[in-house]
Amino acid sequence: MKHNSHIQNPDVILIGSGVMSSNLGAMLKRLEPSLSIQVYEVTDELAQESSHGWNNAGTGHAGICELSYTPKAEADGTVNAANPIKIFEQFDHSKQFWAYAVEEGMISNPKEFINPVPHISFVHGQAQVDFLKARHAAMSAHHFFAEMEYSTDRDTIASWAPLLLAGRGEVPIAATKMDGGTDVNFGEVSRKLLGWLAQQPGCGVASRHRVTNLTKKDGRWEVVVKNLETGESFENTAKFVFVGAGGGSLPLLQKSGIPEAKGLGGFPIGGQWLVCDNPEIVAKHQAKVYGQALDAAPTMAVPHLDTRILDGKKTLLFGPFAAWTTKFLNKEGSFLDLPLSVKPDNLATLVKIGISNLDLVKYLVQQGTQSMQDRMEVLHVFYPAAKANDWKLIDAGIRVQAIKKTDGEAGIVHYGTEVITNEDRSISALLGASPGASVSVNIVLQVVKTCFAKLLETPEGRARMTAMIPTWDEDIKLPEKADRFRSVSRHADEVLGLV
Repeated sequence: MKHNSHIQNPDVILIGSGVMSSNLGAMLKRLEPSLSIQVYEVTDELAQESSHGWNNAGTGHAGICELSYTPKAEADGTVNAANPIKIFEQFDHSKQFWAYAVEEGMISNPKEFINPVPHISFVHGQAQVDFLKARHAAMSAHHFFAEMEYSTDRDTIASWAPLLLAGRGEVPIAATKMDGGTDVNFGEVSRKLLGWLAQQPGCGVASRHRVTNLTKKDGRWEVVVKNLETGESFENTAKFVFVGAGGGSLPLLQKSGIPEAKGLGGFPIGGQWLVCDNPEIVAKHQAKVYGQALDAAPTMAVPHLDTRILDGKKTLLFGPFAAWTTKFLNKEGSFLDLPLSVKPDNLATLVKIGISNLDLVKYLVQQGTQSMQDRMEVLHVFYPAAKANDWKLIDAGIRVQAIKKTDGEAGIVHYGTEVITNEDRSISALLGASPGASVSVNIVLQVVKTCFAKLLETPEGRARMTAMIPTWDEDIKLPEKADRFRSVSRHADEVLGLV
């Protein structure tokens, strides 16, 4: 479905139609109904790149099962659970906002974008079994994870996820499980929110429109837009611009000329999934199972065996398998994206990163050139009885990791989510990857706090935000907030059909 509605000289221009822009646009319009907002998207349909259901894991990242979110055990054997606790709270903001949107009639049929799926961590080998036990002890002590179960019993684990035990030899194994996990179609919730936004007074959504340049002039951003249907370009202006264009954000940031973009580079990582089409196998698995990181793999490539609900159909994915690429976007990217992003101000940083991460580059090339048999060997770690003829390989999304000058000095590649905002707070851009989509509501909440602070200074503004995200200004991580958390979270789950 193409969109072609336009607002001239709006207050806000959102570039990209993914989960970040859609949540920000909907949140701003509810916070201040008089705001005029224009969305530009380069593809035919909305949310077709990283937010698309087939281009990401669909995990409602809440820190439950992702072993990469907790560091290795301390010398005394304990595990620090601060990071998953923080991520859990951020994802709860997403559920609260989406539940509000359902209650207010902004979106309908939540099962089309969010469904309950248990989240499981699975390990093998005594050292990892000991680590998972310590991780469970640290996390289950907090009220967010009080319901998390831990087991080394093979029959119990088989009852949680039968495929994990089918054909498995006698090796120490362990797993944790929480039934409160979710599977999310981030593309679908994005399209629903933008469908609502497009119908609001003073709002427009235009697909097949590419933003080609950004220039600040006389207190407003002049945005050059190309209509890909006609080939014609035109200008529009806005007080505030949000660049939520996924891998396309970096080139636009560079064109904006803001000092904060100087020295920024991008490190693209492609992805692939194995998909099972055998309904008998799909029916046996009802969980998202995350395992241990592979050698040299980036954290975003930690393997997992996932139940997915896409387009109303249950399916089974395994991966992701990483791959070397120079494209920044799947559908609208070019193999020249990476070379053209190299500028005098980021050349030294990118060279240092490349030299310091030769093992990672080698790993990405190897991943992209491996055979089906190679991929099946990785799958057998999770599902020993898997057969190649039940699986097919598909491409997943591309993630462009933000590279800063400090990263070059340290020789590291960050795998988190980065928000870049200029000094006068008239432009923000999102770079990075996991757990970005899951915590998108919290991320755009921070954008609102930073760039639209005046809207939250009035009693009316605070009341509207509290209606959207009841705990937006509360620290529900605190022990004394346990009952408050359970009440708010339970209500959101009920509205979204998760319980």
